[in-house]
Amino acid sequence: MIQDSSSLDGFEVERPRLRALAYRMLGSGAEADDAVQEAWLRFDRTDLTQIENLAAWLTTVVTRVCLNLLRARQTRREESLESFTADWLGAADEDRIPQEEAELADSVGLAMLVVLDRLSPAERIAFVLHDMFDVAFDDIARMMERSPAAVRQLASRARAKVRGTGPQAADPARRRHAVEAYLTATRTGDFEALLTLLDPEVELRADAAVTGAGRPLTLQGALAVARSAVAATPRARFTALALVDGRPALIMAPLGRLSVVIRFAFAGSAITAIDIIADPDRLRTLDITLD
Repeated sequence: MIQDSSSLDGFEVERPRLRALAYRMLGSGAEADDAVQEAWLRFDRTDLTQIENLAAWLTTVVTRVCLNLLRARQTRREESLESFTADWLGAADEDRIPQEEAELADSVGLAMLVVLDRLSPAERIAFVLHDMFDVAFDDIARMMERSPAAVRQLASRARAKVRGTGPQAADPARRRHAVEAYLTATRTGDFEALLTLLDPEVELRADAAVTGAGRPLTLQGALAVARSAVAATPRARFTALALVDGRPALIMAPLGRLSVVIRFAFAGSAITAIDIIADPDRLRTLDITLD
């Protein structure tokens, strides 16, 4: 069925909102485009005289498509995170991450995408629709074919996971500022600023999944660690602040999937140790929430 021009205009008016919705549900610009395209195909095959509210109908279609994609992703997990991490780190160094994908991630926040990726498909859908797009629970219940009470519970669980309830480290404001300053200095390649943040005897440890060489790496001393940070300037563009096990840390999350976590230890406000984690088994044990 080919819709008339006014109907096509109606879909195009909704397209930006649908894409924003799908991106927050899926964390991938390409998958969001696929979901919206699937909605278009269903729209084009549908008798629109039977639809009272086009915006609500399209939201329902995109929601169900995204829910199916999330469930398939959760059960499939075909892609090896180890190779994904290594390939992406190389891409970041060569500035090959698509600009549009980076802009989409910035619009939502890398930390938010990582936290959303830790939710179950149903929790993610309920949270995005209600807390980010202000859709009523009764409407979400119809979209997800669940009771309103069940949807409320899903959103509540998701909200608790997103906000986190772990204890903060002592003097969190000062340490958060130090981690933020470390990220800023790394992004700008400010070697002198890095030296002021690092303890002279600072130690950096990177696991084997980070190095890609089959063995971990250890660097000692502020000069060596600062040089390493400056060398990682291209990657810092795709790095964000988050709370990891209740403490300020940095995360790298290409396409919304957690790839690397950088944790810090302090003496006062000086950074005494940096732990860089990319091993999938270790990443799964970390509690990541929004800062």
